[in-house]
Amino acid sequence: MSPSFASTQAWTISRRSLAERWQLFAGAFLSVTLGVALVQSSLLLLISAALYEPPAGLSAADRMEFTDSTAAVVSMLGIILGIATFLAGFIISSTFAFTVAQRRRDLALLRLVGAGRGQVRRLLLGEAVLLGTLGAAVGVPLGLVVMAAQTWLLRRMGFVPDGFRGEWREWILAGSFGTGIVLAVAGAMVAARRAARVRPLEALRETGDAARVMTVTRWLAGLLFFGGALALIIVAPHGGPDGGAAMAMNVPLPAAIAAAALSPLVVPLLGCLLPTGSGVAGVLARANLWDARRRSASVAAPLIVLVALVVGTAGAGQTFTTSGIDELRRQTHADLVVGTTGPPATAIAAVPGVATASTESSLPVTYTTGHGEDAETETGSALVIDPAAYALAHSAGSSLTSLSGHAVAAGPSGDVPAHGTVKIELPGLKLGSLPIVAAAPTTMSGGADLLLPPGVAPASLLESAPTRSFVTLRPGADLPTTRAALAKIGTVSTTDAWLTADAKARTKTSDKIMLVIMGLGGLYALIGVVNSIVIGAAARRREFAEARITGLTRTQVVRSALLESAAVTVAGLVLGAVAAAGAYWAAVASTAAVTGHGTLSVPWPLVGAVCLVALLVTGATSLITSWSATRRPPITLLAARE
Repeated sequence: MSPSFASTQAWTISRRSLAERWQLFAGAFLSVTLGVALVQSSLLLLISAALYEPPAGLSAADRMEFTDSTAAVVSMLGIILGIATFLAGFIISSTFAFTVAQRRRDLALLRLVGAGRGQVRRLLLGEAVLLGTLGAAVGVPLGLVVMAAQTWLLRRMGFVPDGFRGEWREWILAGSFGTGIVLAVAGAMVAARRAARVRPLEALRETGDAARVMTVTRWLAGLLFFGGALALIIVAPHGGPDGGAAMAMNVPLPAAIAAAALSPLVVPLLGCLLPTGSGVAGVLARANLWDARRRSASVAAPLIVLVALVVGTAGAGQTFTTSGIDELRRQTHADLVVGTTGPPATAIAAVPGVATASTESSLPVTYTTGHGEDAETETGSALVIDPAAYALAHSAGSSLTSLSGHAVAAGPSGDVPAHGTVKIELPGLKLGSLPIVAAAPTTMSGGADLLLPPGVAPASLLESAPTRSFVTLRPGADLPTTRAALAKIGTVSTTDAWLTADAKARTKTSDKIMLVIMGLGGLYALIGVVNSIVIGAAARRREFAEARITGLTRTQVVRSALLESAAVTVAGLVLGAVAAAGAYWAAVASTAAVTGHGTLSVPWPLVGAVCLVALLVTGATSLITSWSATRRPPITLLAARE
């Protein structure tokens, strides 16, 4: 048989397999379609945001804020693009592997009638190419719908102005079809190689390599990604506030892959926890969990990713925010905080009962550090301060004693080096290069990038600047009376209340970014769970028929499938929680290294919501699919097979 004829024959069988077994391939098709749509939408929006010009008529300060907001959008869309690509590859590969595993007997029969290993590989890869092409064909128009939804979401959350639109680019067609085909082929490649290596008699009897779930590839993948997650956990405490947070929030992804790869070892064991009083249905469910470990692991894998991504990332972010608030609470020495527009001059100091006040005016700033090819320009914020008063209010000690004249200090954000020079541009004013003569202690919650002494920024610029004054009262001062007097100058709040509100405002953008990322990632992972359950049920019609022919009722079979689904869901939630715990471990170690106090904050309402949604979705999907699979009389299915 010539190679060209063999390829044509494999291609023909691939097309017929898709047509005849479309129910088995529906999940893979949906995964490819959604993956292409998300990647296409995120890429188009990323390019549109990076090239978007600020609207005409903006003031210098508004233009700086627009630049800063655009940078945040580009960063967020880049993260979404990366996570969408990762989830698409992971879920598509899991779905294809499960689909191939459900067809072991069919592939074995092909081998027995003369098909070679290469022909089996070409058959499966041909199916992947067809699925990738069809998925991309549907994913391209769906991507336009997704892009419109993402654009609306970006406008609703205030990331982009109302005039922002994602722009279509002709070359995206080639990119989208390439993405669909590459993701599908890459996802099917490992499964195709393994299917071609299995001996046909072993596949028919389900012995030897065909029955082995924990393959060498699976062991290597699990241990490799476990090592990657462990490395991130170990290095995170040495990364500082920003680096530690970034590494801790990246732990869930490799940890989830490791847990998913090793899940066939754990999921059947958790099936033993099914209640003993569940009767025949419970016994059957426990037997199925142990016998069909590959199916159980395929359903649990997207759940592991869902829990690790949502719970792990959200918990790590919340831990760093809580740690930042606690650190500032320990470092800030003030009784009240007064907010005004523009410096309050000497009005606060003249209020009876006020001992000291640190007045800090905030200005947007564009600064450039480094020289030549190493120069980096960023947009951030600067505080105009009285160095002595600031040091007393924020436990800065003697670190700011040299800040005076035409010079600057590195702020608590830690993004500006403590030495050298920095080129500064304020709204409508270029200050040029100024020496960095001091540095405030870096804090977990960040803060201003630069500290400016009085006289560097003109008074005209400070008149409209938002200003806060940290006020310390004299011993024995009457708090209500003093607070009432300060309320005539500006908005007064306690230090604790102000710190909490400031932390929420400071993390508002990152919280929104995290919400979008977790929402899209969680939704995609949840769809992967549904796909696995649907594929599994489509291939279990004969199994259900055999159970019913031995005397079980339809209700008992459906109840058994529901119990099995519940056990797999709980196993996926547990393994996902283990992966999320890696992010918490890294977060606690990082906060302890930076602040001296380890902090842990678990978002329990979110944990409960994720568990509830997972149980409801898997339970409902299992109930619907098993009820549909047992609709026909069992004798008709068994007779048709014979």
